[in-house]
Amino acid sequence: MATTEITSPLAHLSAEQIEAIGREFDQLHDDVFADLGDRDARYIHGMVDLQRRLAVLSRVLLAGSRFAPLWIAGTATLSLAKILENMEVGHNIMHGQWDWMNHPEINSAAWDWDSASTPEAWKHSHNYIHHTYTNIRAKDKDLGYEIMRIDPHQPWKPVYLLQPFYNLLLMAFFQWGVAFHDLDRDAIMSGEKTKAQLKRELKGMAGKARRQVTKDYVAFPVLAGVGAAAARLGVSLLDLDADSVRPGRRAAARRALKQSWGRARRKVRDPRGAQALASGRRTYRSTLSANVTANFVRNVWAHSIIFCGHFPDQTYTFSQEETADETDGATYIRQLVGAANIEGGAMFHILSGNLGYQVEHHLYPDMPSTRYGEIAPRVREICERYGLPYNSGPLGRQLGMVHRTILRLAFPGGSPRPKPGPYHPEENRDHDVASRNGHNGSSPSLGRDARAAA
Repeated sequence: MATTEITSPLAHLSAEQIEAIGREFDQLHDDVFADLGDRDARYIHGMVDLQRRLAVLSRVLLAGSRFAPLWIAGTATLSLAKILENMEVGHNIMHGQWDWMNHPEINSAAWDWDSASTPEAWKHSHNYIHHTYTNIRAKDKDLGYEIMRIDPHQPWKPVYLLQPFYNLLLMAFFQWGVAFHDLDRDAIMSGEKTKAQLKRELKGMAGKARRQVTKDYVAFPVLAGVGAAAARLGVSLLDLDADSVRPGRRAAARRALKQSWGRARRKVRDPRGAQALASGRRTYRSTLSANVTANFVRNVWAHSIIFCGHFPDQTYTFSQEETADETDGATYIRQLVGAANIEGGAMFHILSGNLGYQVEHHLYPDMPSTRYGEIAPRVREICERYGLPYNSGPLGRQLGMVHRTILRLAFPGGSPRPKPGPYHPEENRDHDVASRNGHNGSSPSLGRDARAAA
């Protein structure tokens, strides 16, 4: 039987070193928060404004979605708006990253997002459970989302044979999978969650689902369809010659207008009236398909970014016994080695909600995401001095490792993959270059870059 034992990265550190690491990470946090100010506030205000403008632009483009170029442009713009809203805006605001501004809307208590999860359920499941017990087996419920075996320490069950298939379903419907996960099945089964609490959460989730379905699959497709039908009918009824409205021909224009309205009653019963209805139906269906596609793109992107930040080969998991008497320094180290970064440029990090810096995010979930790129060199320097790994890799490689793990651990057995050794700059030069290229500490300029690219 394959062994599941692997040496903890804390094993070579003394208690004094572990606490020294904790003090250094505390100091790093304090240094950044002492420096927060206008440029950070301008960034998040600009990002919220950009996301809302993209959402409006997408709806305007999709009003003509029966034409292929407008369908493609509208779908891409709506996908981008939904990704920004979920990743860089909603996720990070609800982490409390911008609470220091004391803004009446952009704060973790007031913000709601375009997702099936209610803010209350998600903040308990994600902010508290996951970020407190990161990668502690049987305590971190995000470790496989209670439906998949993604660590060989987890006992195998026959149902896991299906996990490569229902992982595909989870990708396509990720926001709904997360919403049901946030209900906390174990707490329901054990009675820890009362029936009244469950009923309240289900009611909130049903309300979110109703608003989402109404908005994306009823209201906007209907509006686009009605607009297209009205436009087609207007063109059909007002069959004016363009020459009739030139200067000096007003009398002719009035006669033509009067004649066109005289023909209106007949044209309502004319086959051309049916053409307007047909145009409306085509626009409704094409807008509906665009909205479905945009939600699918957003779900697959979010699934990929989150899984690549938590489940590649490099990440460590921990038993409850290992973390029973955990100090602050040891907690920092667990967060450090329990996550993995994804390398990319500035635009990639914006679209990923800066979760390409998953290591830095797990060290400081309440720090504004735009600062993760700034502190990454200092985090790597701490890793180098204390002989700790710094997990990082390109998206394709991280994603490949994740899906290979899901496929392999669907079957019995399995052993932990080899873990990276201590961080050394000379061995990670390509990673460091990628990180510098994606460094986004200059928040206002990045906001301009993002708007220009969009």
